Amino acid sequence: MISLPQHRVWLLWVRELIQLGFLVAVLTFAANSAAADWPQFLGPNHDNTSSETGLLDAWSTNGPTQVWEKNVGSGYSAPSVLGGLVILHHRIGNEEIVEAMDAATGKTKWQHKDASQFRDPFGYNNGPRCTPLLASNLCFTFGAEGKLTCLSLADGKLVWQRDTTKEWNVPEPFFGVGSTPILEGGKLIVMVGGQPDSGVVALDPATGRTIWESVGSNTWSSVSTLTAPAIKPYEWRGSEKLASYASPIAATIHGQRHLFCFMRQGLVSLNPTNGEARFTRWFQSPVNESVNAMTPVVQDDIVMISASYYRIGAVALRVKPDGRSFDELWRSPQNSYERDPATGAYPEPVLEVHFNTPVLHEGFLYAFSGRNEPDASFRCVEFRTGRLMWSRNESWPAHSKEQPPVYGRGSAILAGGKLIVLGEGGKLGMFRLNSSRPDEICSWQVPQLRYPCWAGPVLSQKRLYLRSEDRLLCFDMAKPN
Repeated sequence: MISLPQHRVWLLWVRELIQLGFLVAVLTFAANSAAADWPQFLGPNHDNTSSETGLLDAWSTNGPTQVWEKNVGSGYSAPSVLGGLVILHHRIGNEEIVEAMDAATGKTKWQHKDASQFRDPFGYNNGPRCTPLLASNLCFTFGAEGKLTCLSLADGKLVWQRDTTKEWNVPEPFFGVGSTPILEGGKLIVMVGGQPDSGVVALDPATGRTIWESVGSNTWSSVSTLTAPAIKPYEWRGSEKLASYASPIAATIHGQRHLFCFMRQGLVSLNPTNGEARFTRWFQSPVNESVNAMTPVVQDDIVMISASYYRIGAVALRVKPDGRSFDELWRSPQNSYERDPATGAYPEPVLEVHFNTPVLHEGFLYAFSGRNEPDASFRCVEFRTGRLMWSRNESWPAHSKEQPPVYGRGSAILAGGKLIVLGEGGKLGMFRLNSSRPDEICSWQVPQLRYPCWAGPVLSQKRLYLRSEDRLLCFDMAKPN
């Protein structure tokens, strides 16, 4: 037997490994890298985008292939997907249910139930509004009454639970609790809206223990409200609502980590380590019956927020290198609170986002604008200038049960280089990314869906999940081999 030098033996062994097994591992990794989980509100990056490839370029007049369908309870929360499990938070009768389903079949794996007496004061449904947040072994949910729950992702067993409404003295919100928590720097960040200075809290994800509390009377007292004609500081009254319906978002700017929380009063930047407020920007409608619901859009050193009540519009801020101040890059309308003296109308803003969060791609925002169905439009806006590139009318009769051929106030996600859009009446569409004009590739009215479809679409492992008030549908979005 001939003895080979040691390095020759090793090289031959490596070559055999590559030929017989390692190549399979590489291909498996490549296949997995083209697909992704959707473990939280707004997707893996918290920005309505997915890195998945190999998706359909279009679908036929009958839509994409349906994989499964399931009757579900009420609510506006979107499903989250991790490791082959779909988690949905919904309500049946007087119980809020966290349900884990097999992503491929929709079959129930486990359920966790909590009693709920929540009643929406404006007549909307009484189910949860917040989307489940999934970690490697934990599932976090935030119920409409303020129950913050941590469950084992494997079997749904309770790990810990806190009643935020009682523990933090939270004033009754307009439409129930609707700000989905995030994980940042090993902390669970929750906009609970507590008095007097616990609008935002950071908790230990494993135990629920409070790490810090911030934002409230000390944050907003004496802040300029920018209210025309006289700019005057805000006077804290002691019973203000603090939490909004936006989710917080974290970003690194000039080497500093910022936690941007779009509160009831406006935007606040926090140090996620200790909760210290770095800066604030007032952004609240002058009318009390109003909400802020859009998650801030952040890129480089720019953060943009928008709301829809009484034409408050949108503003983009450029954070300065000190991290404690900003310049206003653009605002639309320029005088948000002033009516036209001739018509008595508020000026029309370039963007007024109600509850969805825009998609940002290559310097352009793609967003649905408008407070109500008759005001709805689909728009493209240049991120750094606020310039309107195009606007497509999507208006339809308010609260109509009919299905007009428009999207209304839709929700969009970016995947495979295209926009996947779900209208509030159940219309599913696909658009090319085009800053020059609206470029619709295909559309289809999903027969099982009806108004209001207010939970955004979810994409994971090439499966598209759509949710209405009583249905959860799964479609195959994989491009045929």
